[in-house]
Amino acid sequence: MIGVINWDMSSELIDGWKTPNLYGLLFVSGLIMGYFLVKKMFKKEGIGEKELDKLVLYVVAGTIIGARLGHVFFYGPYWDTLDAEGVVLDPGYFSHPGDIIKIWEGGLASHGAAVMLLVMLFFYSKKVVHKPFLWILDIISAPIAIAAMFIRLGNLVNHEIVGDPTTVPWAFIFSRYDEETHTPRHPTQLYEAICYLIAFGILMFMYWKKDLWNKPGVIFGTFLIFIFGSRFFIEFLKLGQTARDFNLPINTGQILSIPLVLVGIYLVWKGLTKKELA
Repeated sequence: MIGVINWDMSSELIDGWKTPNLYGLLFVSGLIMGYFLVKKMFKKEGIGEKELDKLVLYVVAGTIIGARLGHVFFYGPYWDTLDAEGVVLDPGYFSHPGDIIKIWEGGLASHGAAVMLLVMLFFYSKKVVHKPFLWILDIISAPIAIAAMFIRLGNLVNHEIVGDPTTVPWAFIFSRYDEETHTPRHPTQLYEAICYLIAFGILMFMYWKKDLWNKPGVIFGTFLIFIFGSRFFIEFLKLGQTARDFNLPINTGQILSIPLVLVGIYLVWKGLTKKELA
C-alpha cells in the first residue's frame, strides 16, 4: 500500500457558495505580492507611483483576459459534447459564451496570459514610461513568477490540471476529480508551483545581486527558459487537457512552450553578448 495523500480540500470559503473562493484568494494574493515587488523595483529606478498604478491596470487586464481566452481557445471544449439522447455531457464555451467569463470556476492558461501580457506591456512601455520594451519585461519577470506559483496552488485546491496515475509515495488522491476511482496521481500543480518559486528566487537574485537589469533581456529570457522549460517537462506527467493531446507525441502545453523557451535562449544570448547599460 503506497503512502498517498488524500486531497479533499474544497475551494469554497463559505459552504455552498462558489464565490468568494480560495482559488480567487490565491490568484489575488499573487497579484498583490507582484505589485509590491514591482513597486520596490520602480523606486530603485526612479519611476513614480502614477506609472506603477497604470502598470497594475495593464498587467491585471492582460493576465486575466489572456489567461482565460488562452484556456478557451487553446484547450476548449469548444462545443457541447452530447450523449446519444442529446444530454450535455461536457458543455462547450462556444455553445455557452457566458461561461467564458466564469474564471472563478477555474480554467486559465499561462500561455494565453504570456501572449496578452506581451501585448499590454509593449503598449505600456511605449505609451506610459517611454522605455525600451525589454526594460519592462525584465522588471515584471520575477513578480509574474511568484504570481504563477500562487495560481498553481489555486489549481491544486480546485482539483484541476491533475497529473497521471502514479505509485510515488507523495501521490495525491484528488477526491473531487476521481470521485469513484480514488486514483493516486502526480500533484503536477505542486510540481509547477515549486519550479516557479525556484525561478522567482533566481530572478530576484539576478536583478538585485548580480545587477543583470543592465543587460536588457537576460532576466526576461531566463524567466521564459525556467517557467516554460519546467512546464514542458512536467507536462509529461500531466493529463492532457484536450482530446488531441492523447494522440500527439507532445501535448498542447508543450507545443506552446517550445517557442517561448527558444525566444528565452535567444534573449539571454543576445543580452550577455551586448555591452552593459551605462
